[in-house]
Amino acid sequence: MPLTPVNELFRAALAGGYALGYFESWNIESLQGAVDAAEQTRSPIIIGFSGEFISRSGRLTEDRVEWYGALGRAAAASASVPCGFVFNECPKDERIAQAIAAGFNLVMLADPQASYKDYQERIARLVEAAHPRGVAVEAEIGELPDGSSGEVDSAHGSLTDPQLAARFVAETGVDLLSVSVGNVHILVNGQQALDLDRLAQIRKMVNIPLGLHGGSGIEANSLKAAIQLGVVKVNYGTYVKQRYLATLRRMLDTQETNPHRLLGMGGAEDILVAGRLAVRDAILERIEILGCCGKA
Repeated sequence: MPLTPVNELFRAALAGGYALGYFESWNIESLQGAVDAAEQTRSPIIIGFSGEFISRSGRLTEDRVEWYGALGRAAAASASVPCGFVFNECPKDERIAQAIAAGFNLVMLADPQASYKDYQERIARLVEAAHPRGVAVEAEIGELPDGSSGEVDSAHGSLTDPQLAARFVAETGVDLLSVSVGNVHILVNGQQALDLDRLAQIRKMVNIPLGLHGGSGIEANSLKAAIQLGVVKVNYGTYVKQRYLATLRRMLDTQETNPHRLLGMGGAEDILVAGRLAVRDAILERIEILGCCGKA
């Protein structure tokens, strides 16, 4: 089916008391695995790619946003469940413009280094450009701490201020607001609870759907409570990549000399198939928590 407007997906999630998972992809196998899991559970889903990673200045080769756009649109068109398609967490306005042109129907400008005024003005301009093309805009107020070292580094994190969040939404017309309420980016070890009292305060003051990044590190019961407070989108990436990499490392520990058996033949030795199945199974472990299974 064609891409489903994400605001339709969010409205249905709010009405139904569930959230959609954004299980981030980075290649065709991970995208296939995400759609496989959504179809198996009959779940609407947000598919997509990291705008931050694709746009990263330190990349050794330049990636073409158009290729990612074509891949995601093709995946949605062939999927039997509703799909939204996000260009996630990109700090570069020109890359987001490319993503809109490439067919993503949800884009997120994320620039923690920007001042409030600069970020607010850029988001407002983005909303004006995106909405006439049927593209929704996600933004974030507050900054998540980082857990990639194995410990939570809160030095650069800041919790979302409810009053500032309400002001920002009124000034920009943004469609989805992601918040910092105890969730952590790239939490590679363990899980922790959210500040549900702060989330409830935000919900009272903000009249649009809410999102949570750092889903890999959020405790299940805390996440379920957050969904009842208006969270409609939860981002997952870290644990899915961890499972994918563990599978590839295991699969490559082999004496097989025929490279085609390892790449492309599709059998039990094929690391591409193994990666796809690893992503699917990792998602199946978490997607039920969101309450979206059977909602497609």
